[in-house]
Amino acid sequence: MTPLEITDEQARARVAQARRVVVKVGSSSLTNADGGHLDGERVTAIVDAIAGRVAEGVQVVLVSSGAIAAGIGPLGLARRPRDLATQQAAASVGQGVLVAAYDAAFRRHGLHVGQVLLTADDTTRRGHYTNARRTLDRLLTLGIVPIINENDTVATSEIKFGDNDRLAALVAHLIGADTLVLLTDVDALYTDKPDRPGARRIAVVRGRDQLKDIDVSARGSRVGTGGMQTKVEAASIANAAGISAVLAATPDIGRALAGEDVGTVFVPARRRRPNRTWWLQHATTSRGALVVDAGAVTALTERGKSLLPAGIVEIRGSFAEGDVVDVVGPDGAVVARGLSSYSSTDLPQMLGRSTKEIAAELGAQYEREAIHRDHLALTSR
Repeated sequence: MTPLEITDEQARARVAQARRVVVKVGSSSLTNADGGHLDGERVTAIVDAIAGRVAEGVQVVLVSSGAIAAGIGPLGLARRPRDLATQQAAASVGQGVLVAAYDAAFRRHGLHVGQVLLTADDTTRRGHYTNARRTLDRLLTLGIVPIINENDTVATSEIKFGDNDRLAALVAHLIGADTLVLLTDVDALYTDKPDRPGARRIAVVRGRDQLKDIDVSARGSRVGTGGMQTKVEAASIANAAGISAVLAATPDIGRALAGEDVGTVFVPARRRRPNRTWWLQHATTSRGALVVDAGAVTALTERGKSLLPAGIVEIRGSFAEGDVVDVVGPDGAVVARGLSSYSSTDLPQMLGRSTKEIAAELGAQYEREAIHRDHLALTSR
């Protein structure tokens, strides 16, 4: 059954039947009006809804922003800091406040939480990815509710996710979730800005084409970093992995988890993409780039070939063998992403040369592709 053949009722039934769920909540959903202190009633309401699903046998992972926001008040700051050092200091103070609040709220239901702080490397580097998955699987098996946040205390601009919506989508894939629930200040995705006359709620999204004329550029809240655009992108990442996604207002969390007619449900594609392809497209951070000629672009995109050194015209960045790199066409557009068979120091001497010529000069071990097609994902797929 294709996404277009799935009815609204079937889409929501899949959400209600999910046995492993990731819930993402943003800073503005957890803090009071001034954005500098946690709102205990809001935390309690979120926890009560999650605990209700756990009591029914559903495994839930909570991806929660709010560490920096929770640290604003204790540090005596008037607003969210802009410089990285103060953000990290606020996160250091606020993370303890945040987890303590969740711990107290879940204990009321006889549940325990486990704090898991991640950086981008934990989901983009294969070894870290495997370790994170193993830890989360074990926590869920033991009946623990994992509370995940980006490790803002040590994350820098080079290793940050950018927003916890993308982090939540990557975590959903990492643990093999059935559904991703994205909580926000807006009750659903609309055909226009919600406050504009004629704007209508979109109950179900069955593909990216349905959104091409929808404005999702609304900015995030005063204490958060995400917005509607990051949530739609996160839903698309989850859908590409075969995971349903729900966008709903935070007060509607219970109804959203139950598959009721609230928010917007994003229906996943009929077939899941291979794990390696999905990982390369969505969960990796490029360490460099290979600029290729038009012939190489055609070979990659139309004939499904591997990338050979002969088609490379320029090397950008510094990377090691096995690192993820972008493949850039003559027009500057990224056409693919893959695992480089060579380091950035080895490749320059091979540019524009055939593999046989390279092997004759450097040795048989160099008679291989720059990126094998099994380790390459096209950006258009």
